[in-house]
Amino acid sequence: MKLFEQASLGALKLKNRVVMAPMTRSRAIQNIPGDIMVDYYSQRASAGLIITEGASPSPNGLGYARIPGLFNTEQEKGWKKVTDGVHAKGGKIFLQIMHTGRVGHPLNMQANARILGPSALGLSGKMWTDSQGEQPYPTPIAMSESDIKEAVKEYVHCADLAIQAGFDGVELHCANGYLMEQFLNPNCNKRADSYGGSPKGLMAFPLEVATQVSKKIGSERTGIRISPYGVFNDTGAFTGVDELYVEFTKELNALNLVYLHVVDHSSMGAPAVSATLKRDMRAIFKGAYILSGGYNAERAEADLIENKGDLVAFGRPFIANPDLVPVLKAKMSLNEANQSKLYTPGPEGYSDYPSRT
Repeated sequence: MKLFEQASLGALKLKNRVVMAPMTRSRAIQNIPGDIMVDYYSQRASAGLIITEGASPSPNGLGYARIPGLFNTEQEKGWKKVTDGVHAKGGKIFLQIMHTGRVGHPLNMQANARILGPSALGLSGKMWTDSQGEQPYPTPIAMSESDIKEAVKEYVHCADLAIQAGFDGVELHCANGYLMEQFLNPNCNKRADSYGGSPKGLMAFPLEVATQVSKKIGSERTGIRISPYGVFNDTGAFTGVDELYVEFTKELNALNLVYLHVVDHSSMGAPAVSATLKRDMRAIFKGAYILSGGYNAERAEADLIENKGDLVAFGRPFIANPDLVPVLKAKMSLNEANQSKLYTPGPEGYSDYPSRT
């Protein structure tokens, strides 16, 4: 099967075309990767490429309980143990850089942190906090231009630390309603300055981040994740969404990024990304194209054969099946994840699923 064939990703040689998708798991106590995270990721090194859960480049981006960061020495040391563990098993691993932006609560963050967004628009609903349970989202602070410039620097510093920590590259999270997509989506971005108000303005912040990160660590080590038509965190489609993403893809292609990771959450109830937009982005972007969204082995194989993408990301199947690639090869039934333990502290429902191959 093509899914299990070797592939190239920039200068990297991947042992198969299976990507472990980034998934928040909330196990980083004090926002520092610990030993159970070393176990978790190294157990899943059969993937051709692992993309980690989102790690914040700043105290301001640690919006959820117990998510990791990568902006200080302690976090770098913790992540170095993770990359060493994965590389010892022959795997490749990228760090996903995720600034949560307006998706956060002060009870999940350090005392001096600020909840920021492109505009002072709060989210509907509530967020979990360990100390006080579910709490309403606060209204974010609309970022000043100096805040924006500082955030770009934070992404660059995080990417630099990622390479020092042994990562093979980074993925910029411009999807699922987090800070980069908050700027890109006019449902979240109501600015009238150069960082909003027009397609060029909407794209300005994410393109500045992508440009500066790729300059720092190399475009061959910089990928990006996008979610056109996504509805997570009060985003949603908008007039001109296809045209905006076509132009955005052209700009990303000009940066020679190593991959474009396109999320289609229709398997989780979101609107499907149009086949036309997917085809257009695939034609424009000359780096690797990662497919994502509710895949099984059969559908992944069919889409690879039809050249709809180069690699295929699997998310939820990796949770309870640490040896997912040999399990798929053997056509074994998949273990089911313990839903009650997806985001709880400790190894239960995380690093304690047994290998079956």
